[in-house]
Amino acid sequence: MLKVVERTRIWFIISSVIIIIGISSMIYHKGLNFGIDFTGGTVIRINMQKDFNKNDVDPLIQKYVKSNTYDTVQVNTKELDISVGSDKISDANATKLFKDIEAKYKLKDSDLLSRDRIGASIGNELIQNSVKALAVSIVLMLGFIAWRFEFKFGVSAVIALFHDVLITLSVYSVLGLQVNTSFIAAILTIIGYSISDTIVIFDRIRENQKKMRDKELVEMTDISISQTVVRSLCTVTTTMVTIACVHIFVPLPDIRDFTLPILVGVASGCYSSIFIASPIWVLLKKRNDKKRASLAN
Repeated sequence: MLKVVERTRIWFIISSVIIIIGISSMIYHKGLNFGIDFTGGTVIRINMQKDFNKNDVDPLIQKYVKSNTYDTVQVNTKELDISVGSDKISDANATKLFKDIEAKYKLKDSDLLSRDRIGASIGNELIQNSVKALAVSIVLMLGFIAWRFEFKFGVSAVIALFHDVLITLSVYSVLGLQVNTSFIAAILTIIGYSISDTIVIFDRIRENQKKMRDKELVEMTDISISQTVVRSLCTVTTTMVTIACVHIFVPLPDIRDFTLPILVGVASGCYSSIFIASPIWVLLKKRNDKKRASLAN
């Protein structure tokens, strides 16, 4: 039998250290590395017609923008995405930039696949809608779990969800990875995965509460976790292998922007379901039992 609840302090310390490092990194870097979807700017996509080294394009771009205000991504080895921060390049200079690239690589006007300008107001609205979607999903899940199980289970599950989001944000902050719309979609997916894994363990705890009335609360919870841990590990392993294969063998930026946070979040979700949600439920249960005992006396 696994001794999970008995080592609650260890699991809380591990998570706290990671989250504190992440928050410190956010403070040091003055926030997350938000992508152009949120900050606004200009995105230029060019069909280069042949394989190329995107580093060779940098001198052309730096004629019009500073090196720390743009990002380049090579798509399918023959396409180039240039993302420039908000108000860092004018429409006229964007046209000149494409003409320089066109001349160097002997392209045609039709090779300019798209040139889009994203306003900062759209980015702010996107952030607000993303936060609303996250808040609504958490409230609905809390209500469902409280109705299906009990309120303490719901609170424990929601705390575990916040844990998963904070862990993912911490990893992104420390590594300086870009937060974009794909990241938001991935976070909502992570929440759905994590809550389903947590519910499996909570369902077993609820069953064992009735079957093991002679057992201590900690022992009963550890037995319940031990009975479901193999299923959780098998599920997370198969899920992560599949996502990792997509991440490795489908080298599209939009796909990788989605699969990377999924990988981090799924691993964190499995960890929190076993080592965070259940111990928190035990703490809440003990606290509630003490209150009942004090009121009875």
